[in-house]
Amino acid sequence: MHELIRDITLCILFAWGLGLLAHFFRQPLILAYLIAGFSIGPFGIGWVKSQESISVISELGLIFMLFMIGLEIDLKKIVRAGRVILFAAGAQLVGGCLLGIVFFMGIGLSMGGGGFDALYLTIACALSSTVIIVKVLYEKRELDTLPGRITLGVLVLQDIFAILFLAVQPSLADLKIGVILLSVGRVGVLVATALVLSRYVLPRLFHHIARRPELILLGALAWCFLIGEIAEQLHLSREMGSLVAGVSLSTFPYALDVTAKVTTLRDFFITLFFVALGMTIPIPSLSVIGLALIIAAFTVISRVATTFTPLYLMKQGLRASLLPAINLAQISEFSLVVIQTGVVAGHIQTQTASAVSFAFVILAVLSTFAIMRSDQITRASIGPLKRIGIRDLDDGHAADAGHEAGHGEARRVVILGFFRAASALLSEIERRNPGFLDQLTVIDFNPNVFRTLADRGLHVIYGDISNVDTLVHAGVGKAELIILSVPDSLLKGADNEKLVRHVRTINPTARIVATADLLADVADLYAAGADYVTVTRISDAHELYAVIEAADAGLLQDKRAELDAQLAERREVLP
Repeated sequence: MHELIRDITLCILFAWGLGLLAHFFRQPLILAYLIAGFSIGPFGIGWVKSQESISVISELGLIFMLFMIGLEIDLKKIVRAGRVILFAAGAQLVGGCLLGIVFFMGIGLSMGGGGFDALYLTIACALSSTVIIVKVLYEKRELDTLPGRITLGVLVLQDIFAILFLAVQPSLADLKIGVILLSVGRVGVLVATALVLSRYVLPRLFHHIARRPELILLGALAWCFLIGEIAEQLHLSREMGSLVAGVSLSTFPYALDVTAKVTTLRDFFITLFFVALGMTIPIPSLSVIGLALIIAAFTVISRVATTFTPLYLMKQGLRASLLPAINLAQISEFSLVVIQTGVVAGHIQTQTASAVSFAFVILAVLSTFAIMRSDQITRASIGPLKRIGIRDLDDGHAADAGHEAGHGEARRVVILGFFRAASALLSEIERRNPGFLDQLTVIDFNPNVFRTLADRGLHVIYGDISNVDTLVHAGVGKAELIILSVPDSLLKGADNEKLVRHVRTINPTARIVATADLLADVADLYAAGADYVTVTRISDAHELYAVIEAADAGLLQDKRAELDAQLAERREVLP
């Protein structure tokens, strides 16, 4: 017992120290935790040698990690997922698995007879890292963009796929129809039990303890371990049970509160899991390093092929097809979980598991840099793709039959970039002066915006507004009024000041309306050539002050009714 406490102390100290270094050098924290575990484990300094300690630390971390993954899986969002996301995720998973089986069996890895290295590698390479992707996209403010939503939708469905694999994983050595049905039946009993209890029992209990944070935390932990123990009694794994426990809580009313309370513990135990995983990684031989590089290369190539292709075939355009492929091109932390369960079950060789860990590290570093620079990578790729005959939506023939939206030069008024402010503006014009729409042109590279506006009969040109050639070929030089309504925080490859300078160079006489994020930007935009600069915080402040006045006068309900009436009349492209 004392040895376990000492080992946990060493894990936390080294994880913290190397985590600080990773933070300063902008590297993934998971990488720091793996290195910390390797450093103090039996293959490093050797300060932690007890296999029992490593096993206990790893299992606790794994249980909490899967519980939190389950909590973050929103079943309602999966049900509401659009056709594009569902098709893209399905094609990526099916295509990735087929390619993986063929490739890994082709290089001589086992598939049956007690060894399932090829299968486990296939599953591991089919999953992408939620931790890395969400962190980087959040920092880039791209979670709410079309490529960001597609990426997150694919991630959620990947997690569901991993759950299904974990359900049948204990029976791989004797994989018969009857055994599969028995496993599925056991999982069904577990899920039904968890859902019934979380639907009819837990809400009442949590309602009574809602004001006692320590009891909410304790209740969540008790639920996690209870479902884990039920899973163990059903001859499933505690890890599988903890995942189901999280999923069953994800849709009940106190899910957000539970997630907030458990987050700190989650981070602690996830740290322990990755440190413990690092302890199991031996000093790599040349064969392990070689296999790790092969796994990493296959993951990137297969992910790009299986993500880009279905999105492109669904006419999402080159940019919206390439960005999710770049975002998803790494191995998931969930993959390490799957591999670890395979090692424990004796399904996969330790050497293969080590190669996956090294591949994870390689891709974690490279993928972080790639996602941070995904816009530059995409722009550099689009030209060569077009040259080999892959058309984008700016090709007139790529538009749906009957649409002339992508043809012709810009009209008198041009909206450069289309996000929520432009969507609201368009709705306002439709309400007040519908005839003015015939004088408008929208230039944007969101394929959904392109199709929706084209379906409504508006003149829309598909293109990247940060590219000067796009502006020239679109005929912006002949426009009379040019509106830039997208704030700097959402623009890619340029900012409002740079766009104003480009537009002013192309069209010296046009009136240019730009948008400023900061008050300090206003003067710079006027100096760049803007004729008018909107500052959205000022209009927001006017609206909020009017709401305060209505509240003080007892007219807040009237104010709300007025707004509701306006909302009912609006037909926005981006709700």
